[in-house]
Amino acid sequence: MLAPEVIRKKRDGATLTREEIGFLVGGITDGGLSDAQVGALAMAFFLKGLDAEERLNLTTAMRDSGSVMTWDLDRPVLDKHSTGGVGDKVSLMLAPILAACGAAVPMISGRGLGHTGGTLDKLDSIPGYVSTPATEVIRRVVQDVGCAIVGQTSDLAPADKRLYATRDATGTVESIPLIVASILSKKLAEGLDALVLDVKTGSGAFMAAPEDARALATALTEVANGAGVNTVALITDMNEVLGTTAGNALEVREAVDYLTGTAREHRLHEVTASLASAVLVQARLVADDESARAQVDEVLESGAAAEVFGAMVSALGGPSDFVENPALPSASVTRPVAPERPGYVTSVDTRAVGLVVTGLGGNRRREDDQIDYGVGLSRIAPIGAQVGPDRPLALVHARGDSSAAEAATALLRAVKIGDEPPAARPVLLDRV
Repeated sequence: MLAPEVIRKKRDGATLTREEIGFLVGGITDGGLSDAQVGALAMAFFLKGLDAEERLNLTTAMRDSGSVMTWDLDRPVLDKHSTGGVGDKVSLMLAPILAACGAAVPMISGRGLGHTGGTLDKLDSIPGYVSTPATEVIRRVVQDVGCAIVGQTSDLAPADKRLYATRDATGTVESIPLIVASILSKKLAEGLDALVLDVKTGSGAFMAAPEDARALATALTEVANGAGVNTVALITDMNEVLGTTAGNALEVREAVDYLTGTAREHRLHEVTASLASAVLVQARLVADDESARAQVDEVLESGAAAEVFGAMVSALGGPSDFVENPALPSASVTRPVAPERPGYVTSVDTRAVGLVVTGLGGNRRREDDQIDYGVGLSRIAPIGAQVGPDRPLALVHARGDSSAAEAATALLRAVKIGDEPPAARPVLLDRV
């Protein structure tokens, strides 16, 4: 085959065969396609789209561009993926919950960029934690502990790394077929039996419009199920911060408090427990959602999930007593941010709140930025909460007075206050 001819075929709107897609993905992986050709291919995919069979073939070819993990375990291998949001620390609790319920969880996670935080960045705030270990270490920790939340190794779906960088440089990131292939090629390379997807919608989500979130959830579930992994997607609300914190070390502390039962914010708990229950049913570890929810509650109340989290942290280089003594980086300045008049939080520009954390140094503007793990926001007032001069919107954690003041001003702009509380809104919006 000739790459220009296959690219031209898709440019003109024709359907590519499995062999043609495999040829192109091979060229992306081994350098057989030039950067210009990869860019042209991404643009052709972006403009002409891919049908259901092409999406499946692209995803499985990218999965097979590197190693695919295999397991010899007496329990199902499960994982979860979130499309990203502000304050989304669900993975930190979900992986140990699933492991405590009898699953194996090799959770390949990513870093944050822009207004969203990344799971690996949160874990990097734990002293000594090795978030990108070798594949054999991942395998050992999953077998011994039950879960490992880690980064993508170079041998898992290598085609995705090059294609993603090209999409970022060529303005083709917002293509559902390419998003699906990028997300699922890495997840399918984990050798999963079942997968749950958290597709977020709202002001802090990548897919802000509900119809776009549903389209993405549908495409993801169709491809994952077509590849042989039992998959379900939940569409969840991201019109406010999930939980009470935003910022790496602060979110880890909230996750520990959640697992130990010290504090569980109700929206965060609803998303976490619902995702866990959904994938436990997909894996046939339990018969129905009610039984799954009861098992999730049991491993939380017994402390089994917290014990698994502590064992995972220790196995990946962190302190052996981290759950009991979660020593984490902290900021030198803590300042409450309160509105001038009392009222109720009626709406939040959640993306703007994420950018407050970015401005403090807690997220990356560019991929090579260094993160300040101790900064962020805590005690974030949810929509519907009463606030006022003596009831802050949040506490800002900053490295200096000037950055704290800037964050306070930006946070006040991001939140609307009204005289009456708004109607309650569900956090779980749909299931696909």
